[in-house]
Amino acid sequence: MVANVGDRIVLESEKVGTAERRGEILEVIAHETRTEYVVRWDDGRETSIRPHAGIVRIEASSAKSKR
Repeated sequence: MVANVGDRIVLESEKVGTAERRGEILEVIAHETRTEYVVRWDDGRETSIRPHAGIVRIEASSAKSKR
């Protein structure tokens, strides 16, 4: 999974009946074994996450998709 600043991130819920979370990637921090993202969620909060495979979907920013 490759993500860039400005891309949208969708975090699937691990609990049944809980909605997914959507946000914009503000920063990408590469570590040896994982990548960390600073995200501004659609509700306005900002958090740092290190998601694991299968729960995240990256949607390229509209600026990149128009190129």
